[in-house]
Amino acid sequence: MNLRVLRTELLRSAAPLAGLTVLAGGFAFLYGIDGSWWGTSVDWTGQWTSLALWTRGLLAYLWPLVAGIGALYGLRDHRSRMPELLAATPRPGWQRAATPAAAVALALVAGFGALLVWGGVQVALGPTTYTHLGWLPISAVALLALVAAAVFGMGVARALPSPLTPPAVAVLFLAATVLLMQQTDSELPTVRVGSQLLSQLSPAVAEPRQVLLTLTGAVHLGQTLWLLGLLATGFALLSATRRRGRPVAVAPVLAGAALALLVLPGDARGGYRIDPAAAAPVCEGQVCVTEAHRHRLDALAPSANRALGVLDTALGDAAPRQVREETALRAVGEERRLAPAAVLVNFEDPQIGTAKGDQLVRRLVGEGLAPSCRAITSREFGGDEVLVVQSVLASWALGTFRPIEADVYDREAYRASTGKAWKRFTALSPDQRRSRVAEVREAALGCAFTWADELAGGAR
Repeated sequence: MNLRVLRTELLRSAAPLAGLTVLAGGFAFLYGIDGSWWGTSVDWTGQWTSLALWTRGLLAYLWPLVAGIGALYGLRDHRSRMPELLAATPRPGWQRAATPAAAVALALVAGFGALLVWGGVQVALGPTTYTHLGWLPISAVALLALVAAAVFGMGVARALPSPLTPPAVAVLFLAATVLLMQQTDSELPTVRVGSQLLSQLSPAVAEPRQVLLTLTGAVHLGQTLWLLGLLATGFALLSATRRRGRPVAVAPVLAGAALALLVLPGDARGGYRIDPAAAAPVCEGQVCVTEAHRHRLDALAPSANRALGVLDTALGDAAPRQVREETALRAVGEERRLAPAAVLVNFEDPQIGTAKGDQLVRRLVGEGLAPSCRAITSREFGGDEVLVVQSVLASWALGTFRPIEADVYDREAYRASTGKAWKRFTALSPDQRRSRVAEVREAALGCAFTWADELAGGAR
């Protein structure tokens, strides 16, 4: 390949536009919108896998755009009004096609690569200590998808040279992406409509919700086969100099799709897996977190040990003996799987993920005395009532009344409810309080959570 010609392509063609669109579009989405890619345990710059999955999720918007830009690029010969003359040059068609295809590929690698480097530097400089290479296949497939979409768009525009081709290609890719999109409210990402198997032909993965989840090798392999077929068909259409050669060009994409459907798993459990290295427990005494959250252990352990001591005094032999990170997968709104012997810590809970010192101790003691089956996360509202009950019981165990600091709907109402419940509870005799605490804990472990009015034996 003539490097001087390639340089000219990069300077004077639509190829750089594709790379800039990916880079600017990615930054605009991630920094222009305040979503769950910020401030949660799956922050896009918090872990390497989260970085790869969030940038793969951007393909829902970037993939159609790149395909449309590729089609616009592919109309260049037609717009010059001398396609017959260009086709008559002595160079083989594949050689003439290779330079613009390489130019757009380089531009996309530079654009998407810059986005990855930007996020990767922040992950590397951030608090996480979990470093691995498992995120690379996720991002490599994303790059292949972008290049394949651009070259396919170029090939389609060469075969169908019309001003309507670029928007039609973009809309076609967008429609396919939307139809194949998976939703994340269930335990594992699952298809919204249609077949789970077909949904995996889309390179745009569902937004990550649980930090330990990653894609399986079967998904990487199947999507690679499909995207290589798409790329080969695009290049064949771009290279074809005669119309009768174009139907044959469709063969690679059909073969790629067929092979992919043989390899891709047919259900969500085959497409996603818990990363065993990320989920490995790391313990300091009776306090355990996952390897992915090892960096939180030093801050959590002192408060957790103090909370275990308080719970031991309050509950005696029935007290939990361990504080550990909650790792069970569950759907949004599904009840948590509580463990009587342990206080479960969910870093998605903003009252735990950001709490420090006394407030963290208070929250852990409250969770140990009245664990809630209803999760509190950025997507789930466990309810102020849970925090009211936990505040009262934690204050009783710690000996000082102080509501748990929380991002509640109505702070004044929350504090008033807590104060009222505290007065009613402390009006009981010491024996009645201790007995009531044991009853509340037993009911809470059975997911029959006691409401604030019931703390002192009143009606709900």
